[in-house]
Amino acid sequence: MGSERALEAALEAALGGLAEARPIAGGDINRALCVRLRDGRRVFVKTHPSPPPAMYAREAEGLAWLGEAGALRVPAVIAVSERFLALEWIEPGAPARDHDERLGRGLAALHRAGAPGFGLAHDNFIGSLPQDNRAEPSWAAFYARRRLEPQLRRAVDAGRASAAMRRGMQDLLSRIDALVGPTEPPARLHGDLWGGNAHVAEDGAPVLIDPAVYGGHREIDLAMMRLFGGFSERVFDAYAEAWPLADGARERVPLYQLYPLLVHVNLFGGGYVGSAERALRAIL
Repeated sequence: MGSERALEAALEAALGGLAEARPIAGGDINRALCVRLRDGRRVFVKTHPSPPPAMYAREAEGLAWLGEAGALRVPAVIAVSERFLALEWIEPGAPARDHDERLGRGLAALHRAGAPGFGLAHDNFIGSLPQDNRAEPSWAAFYARRRLEPQLRRAVDAGRASAAMRRGMQDLLSRIDALVGPTEPPARLHGDLWGGNAHVAEDGAPVLIDPAVYGGHREIDLAMMRLFGGFSERVFDAYAEAWPLADGARERVPLYQLYPLLVHVNLFGGGYVGSAERALRAIL
């Protein structure tokens, strides 16, 4: 109860005029609240009793970075602290008739907005796991050293990496330059684009939330969208119409699904080890 009172006091200080804070359905990592202020406004709040330091500040910066592209709507940040992130309330709605086309074209425009390099000026998080964004001169080097290798080490250290996974990853990493596809400029990535992080606003427009941003290869966002479902083929068709993918993109999908699968191995364990092994077999 003391922790709850401390949270309410912090929200009151940051937002002013707190009338009600009620739990709502949210993600797997954070607790989600609908906060009603005394002036009638509603605010979406995500909170955690002991979040990693700066986790919410990095997410707020990521939302701003996506918003700078002017390609797709993201929620405005209202307040941020070590304990919570407060965002504008976006009333959910039914998808507009052209929702999927707008999402596909908007994602292509977001990617085209680009990034200064492969990486980001600061590290951030994917879920609650640290995400190393130190720059590398090539996408192959970045994907190997800053994405796959850290997650593999974490899985090995936790005893979650099977022998098949370790062997497959060693083989993949030795061939990474030949596997990543043609050279492309760094895209402005959402970084954690599964169906739960793409919402529909009251006017039927697509909205992106919960990013894990960095500059990287655009195919990784698209591969993750295919990993857990929730997106129609019309989204991918509209994307390709706006910015066609390089030859071999379909064959590279398992390669770019491997990073989120390893993240899920480290966050949740269970059957994701087998999923990572199947992705490795499809790649190799």
